[in-house]
Amino acid sequence: MSRYAVLTDAQWELIEPLMPTSEGRRGRRFRDHRAVVEGIVYRYRTGIAWRDLPECFGPWQTVWKRHRRFSGDGTWDKILTALLAQADAAGLVDWEVSVDSTINRAHQHATNCRGTQGELSNYMKPGEEPPDHAIGRSRDGLSTKIHHVCDGNMRPLVMVLGPGQGGDSPMFEHLMNSVRVPRLGPGRARTTPVRALADKAYSSRANRALLRRRGIQAVIPERSDQIANRKRRGSKGGRPVTYDEEAYKRRNVVERSFNVFKQWRALATRYDKLALTYRGGVVLRAITIWLKALRDTP
Repeated sequence: MSRYAVLTDAQWELIEPLMPTSEGRRGRRFRDHRAVVEGIVYRYRTGIAWRDLPECFGPWQTVWKRHRRFSGDGTWDKILTALLAQADAAGLVDWEVSVDSTINRAHQHATNCRGTQGELSNYMKPGEEPPDHAIGRSRDGLSTKIHHVCDGNMRPLVMVLGPGQGGDSPMFEHLMNSVRVPRLGPGRARTTPVRALADKAYSSRANRALLRRRGIQAVIPERSDQIANRKRRGSKGGRPVTYDEEAYKRRNVVERSFNVFKQWRALATRYDKLALTYRGGVVLRAITIWLKALRDTP
């Protein structure tokens, strides 16, 4: 395999039928999808500028435009959803999920677009470009936060973008409501994990009530200020929060999952002006992770 290529023939066979065709659309026919997808992957792996792509991928404008199109029309999300359905049918999805977020610095090339940064939106909906471009000012400067749900094997299920200064707890409901894995055969999509692991940032009555309503075991420790407030109120403060401490030790899978994502340099640092294209790179990274899992399965 060329050093410019990441996808094996077996992996490409899985996603080739899921790629859009030129039928029914105006304009030129799509250039070879595989070369273009490899070019997109190469750019995010290396962190180079789009116009610096090697010539073997074709015109850089074609590669960027295809990525912009697929990020905006939901192609990457549709491919990921299809792969999740295949993985669940093969028993590869561990439904003990972990939730967390990571902050990624925004390069100056990503922050020179107009817009009110970090003030107009709390999170980014797939297929929409938020007014603030999912960029906000945190301790480390202008940044973007990736909110993430992964399964018990470090593999991604949900990725949502928000500004860097955005809180974690308000995103919890959006993340859990976005967990949806269709079935290959008849039946409803699976939306209910066995348990949800999260750190103290997600400790709130609203989040625990959400999990309780949906029949999901909460493995979330209580913050020290919440413990002190409950004790101060005495019997009116309610019962102490209990959680499975052994299960909580497995929450590190979400941190390790972020480490896998950030092996792609253009995800560890955001160079994209548009949140749409940056999130598209995040989803494409998730696609490659599930492709490897599906093709490595005996």
